Amino acid sequence: MSIRLLGLYTGRAAPLGDDGRLSAIVKSAVSTAHIGPTGLDGDQQADLSVHGGPDKAVHLYPAEHYARLAEAYPAVADRLGPGFLGENLSLTGLLETALRVGDRLRVGEALLEVSQPRSPCWKIDARFGCKGVAATVARQRLTGWYCRVIETGGIHLDSRIEPLPGDSEALTLDALMVLMASHRPDPAQLRAAAVPALTASWRKRLLDRADWLQQNQADSVQWPPAHTPGAHG
Repeated sequence: MSIRLLGLYTGRAAPLGDDGRLSAIVKSAVSTAHIGPTGLDGDQQADLSVHGGPDKAVHLYPAEHYARLAEAYPAVADRLGPGFLGENLSLTGLLETALRVGDRLRVGEALLEVSQPRSPCWKIDARFGCKGVAATVARQRLTGWYCRVIETGGIHLDSRIEPLPGDSEALTLDALMVLMASHRPDPAQLRAAAVPALTASWRKRLLDRADWLQQNQADSVQWPPAHTPGAHG
């Protein structure tokens, strides 16, 4: 299947959900955009710790995933489609199982580099209007991914997406997520997965967990430690 761009989306931060926390997951379609160092012009992120900044400037999402989400959540199936989960670029023909950290994508005039899978959070549950969707997205690895911008430039709906493979030894995004979710992975595998193209926060998670596993060999000890606030496995 050829890789095809289906839509471009930008949005501004606004209250989302019952508690009114700010999010820019609700985006509108645009026909053309300029991709700068921190993403599409006119796009905004409410929480730069999870989306935005140079390492997570552009969010891409495979449209194929929406069929699986519609099957799991039929009550909102008629609302699901490109742009619903806050992606900047909706595409078809390229999945996490084929894309590796550090691979590059030429999209129009811009050159993007794959930096990490998306980390599903509360915003997805709020967007669907029910709890547990983010957990489903993570468990089924329907996350999409973030890219940093290597070369800025214009993009429009007719722009081609040309993949430029990087390190063939790097993990695919899907394999990386499987590794991250593993109960007691090999510390050497964690360290090998912490490639330079991965975002600094994910590299730290991998290396911290590798160190922790080496120091805690007993199967009864669990990661993350119970006393570590906000830790991720």
